[in-house]
Amino acid sequence: MKLAIMQPYFFPYIGYFQLIAAVDQFVVYDNIKYTKKGWINRNRILQNGKDAVFSLPLKNGSDSLDICERELAGDFKRDKLLNQIVGSYRRAPHFEQTFPLIERIVRYDDVNLFRYLHHSIVSVCAHLELDTEIRVSSGIDIDHELKGQGKVLGLCRALGAGTYVNAIGGIDLYARNHFQAQGMELKFVQSKPFEYAQFGAPFVPWLSIVDVMMFNAPERVRARARDGFELV
Repeated sequence: MKLAIMQPYFFPYIGYFQLIAAVDQFVVYDNIKYTKKGWINRNRILQNGKDAVFSLPLKNGSDSLDICERELAGDFKRDKLLNQIVGSYRRAPHFEQTFPLIERIVRYDDVNLFRYLHHSIVSVCAHLELDTEIRVSSGIDIDHELKGQGKVLGLCRALGAGTYVNAIGGIDLYARNHFQAQGMELKFVQSKPFEYAQFGAPFVPWLSIVDVMMFNAPERVRARARDGFELV
């Protein structure tokens, strides 16, 4: 059984969904600390030919709080975020097919950060027809005081994984011999180059999945999510 484990992200790039497609079970962390200046509650879209950051504002909270303990800000204006996306993509070829999904996700009525992100990930997976089982880390019976690679190995053992698959960016974080000692393989998802037209301007790579869906037909996005990578 192939397993991947990741933090939740808001409208992440296509590589995140390729990682989900590459495995049998995908575990989303809810009980690890929220990290500032990361990609948990923000990402990038195309705006006037350049990348621009969009984000979910959060209620003030202690740096020690886990993701599942953080909340969206009380003044989060969902219409403002939707208008930012409309302003960037209303002329995109697949806007009409994609925007209802984006609007349903942004308008999801929950202030808990993890539940809001979890809903967004599950919704995009359904749209991309990815049927990987998605689990939540706190619901798995391990010692949740474990950290880093130790926690990953604990989750792998608890779920009976034969292969742990991670994003290519984590290649320096994990040691293959530690997984081999536990009878497991360690693999990484390497995305294949994927370039497409963005209003005729120079291509800006690795933007949010929003950008990919706005400029590509649904069947092409689904094919890239399922097959546009290699396991190395």
